[in-house]
Amino acid sequence: MRFSATIVGMAVAAAFGFGASVAQAQTPLNIRIAWVVPVGNWASILYEKKDLMTHYGKTYTFTPTHFAGTPPMITALAAGELDIADLAYSSFATAVENAGMKDIKFIADEAQDGAAGHESGAYFVLKDSPIKKVEDLKGKVVADVGAGSAVDIAIRAMLKKHKLETPRDYTIVEAAFPNMESLLESKKADLIAAVQPFTLKPSFIQNTRPLFTSADALGGATQFVVWTAHADYIKKNRAVLVDMFEDAIRVTRWLTDPKNHGAVVQIAAQITKQPPEQLQYVFSKTDLYRDPNMMPNVPNLQRAVDAQYEVGYLKQKLDVKPYADLSMVKEAAARIK
Repeated sequence: MRFSATIVGMAVAAAFGFGASVAQAQTPLNIRIAWVVPVGNWASILYEKKDLMTHYGKTYTFTPTHFAGTPPMITALAAGELDIADLAYSSFATAVENAGMKDIKFIADEAQDGAAGHESGAYFVLKDSPIKKVEDLKGKVVADVGAGSAVDIAIRAMLKKHKLETPRDYTIVEAAFPNMESLLESKKADLIAAVQPFTLKPSFIQNTRPLFTSADALGGATQFVVWTAHADYIKKNRAVLVDMFEDAIRVTRWLTDPKNHGAVVQIAAQITKQPPEQLQYVFSKTDLYRDPNMMPNVPNLQRAVDAQYEVGYLKQKLDVKPYADLSMVKEAAARIK
């Protein structure tokens, strides 16, 4: 029997098409996840423990994507250049309300401030400063890391509680965390925001004292950072994302288990290039809280977003519940025995 060239060509094309579809189905999904702070942000450390992962390299791979801050993440997420952004509560709300990203969902916990007996971010004055209470900041200079940041929201909320408004009653200057101590020591700022490991320096401990914490400012624990993604991306890749979260939760539990603290500090030292003795706080009670099942605290996220509205950084109040999709972390956690 003789076949026409057309039929043979169609058969070859079909064969190649089938082969291509199989290859595509077998290609792991590459997930681009953002991070800013080494160790502090999950994407910078989770994949140091691939030995605990059962799906990595099979259904998905991972690309850690570094950003200087969260605002560029919003732009990258909108442009399809990023798959999962770890946004502070302030950036999440800004993305929804001010950037118009109504399809964004928060899908997992990364860090919670002041929860479960853990650290709450503090705001410091000089140890010998005459500033003893928040009202004493009237006419003073306050340093934070940027307008609309989580740090900025906490400062404005705390001072507003005490009837102080900027620029009427105090001045805000912006600085990076590494420069905060020098601003305070040179008296170019009267109050600063500071985080670990900078607050663990002997000079910092000797020369400063906390005036208030984020928990004081925001009325309790807050959901500080959440993982976020577009709804369409979630719908298209849900099964793979559950696999990814199963691996991520397994590593999260290992990293936050006190019996592994010594090994975790060594990993953190390799990542940050800092001596282990300066990293003893990592994932301890003196660090922010990480939920072992990566489950965010929705009421605490709502509290923080409400404060953001109250200090004028949102156009209207935002109900966060419609933007939650926690089904993937729930399913992933249930798989782990």
